[in-house]
Amino acid sequence: MNRRVLVVVSGVFGAFVVLAAGILYLLTPSRPAPAPTAAAKPAAPAPPPVSDLLSGPLPTMASPEPRAPKRPAPKPSAAPAPEPASPEPSPDAGVLHIDADVPGAQVFLDRVFLGTAPVIAPNVAPGSHQLNVSAQGWEGISDPITVTSGPHDILVKLKEVRLDAHIDVVHKHRIGSCKGRLVATPQGLRYETADKGDAFSAGLLDLDAFEVDYLQKNLKVQLKKGKKYDFTDPDGNADRLFVFHRDVDKARARLKKGDPPAAPK
Repeated sequence: MNRRVLVVVSGVFGAFVVLAAGILYLLTPSRPAPAPTAAAKPAAPAPPPVSDLLSGPLPTMASPEPRAPKRPAPKPSAAPAPEPASPEPSPDAGVLHIDADVPGAQVFLDRVFLGTAPVIAPNVAPGSHQLNVSAQGWEGISDPITVTSGPHDILVKLKEVRLDAHIDVVHKHRIGSCKGRLVATPQGLRYETADKGDAFSAGLLDLDAFEVDYLQKNLKVQLKKGKKYDFTDPDGNADRLFVFHRDVDKARARLKKGDPPAAPK
């Protein structure tokens, strides 16, 4: 009997213990689950010794790729400016058709380049103008022209020998002297003086002597198989004698080559 009671008591006590443990478990707060541990990172390799860096080849750095230069954006092209309208020709204006006997001669009117001959100068105001024509290898020509209304043809002859030179001189005689003027044109050289015995006129190629002495300040002229003349400047200016001799001698050289003389004015 006692043994049976002991078994019952033991069973009841065990059940009570289990019940108390269950109640205690339910009443105890739940703990958060532990966070998973991160995977261990591999340790960085140790740097090489300094001696290896100094003895080994230096590391090369890759050069940066060149960048293409930026091209400026194209500017919008401006519309071409309208050409200025040419002035209406005046009813009184002249039209000049200018040509030369040397191809490619350059033509200027009042110091304005018109072009190479032949050239047309339209709408030229009536009145006085200066015409200049020149070509390489030829003496240039500068002529005053008078323009009237309407068309005009002008032919400039560079191949012709032009000369219009004059100088006041004193002719020294053996006894005394006389004053006069030397005039030179393509047609000849003449000495104009009140002393009729000394006056002469001769072709430029009909002179046996035509020389200037700058130091002596005189100009010596000898007609072909004729009289000798010793001219000086009234003021003793050797420069005027030199210029006169230069211009005349240049014309004589061209006439000797066969260039035609210009018509007398």
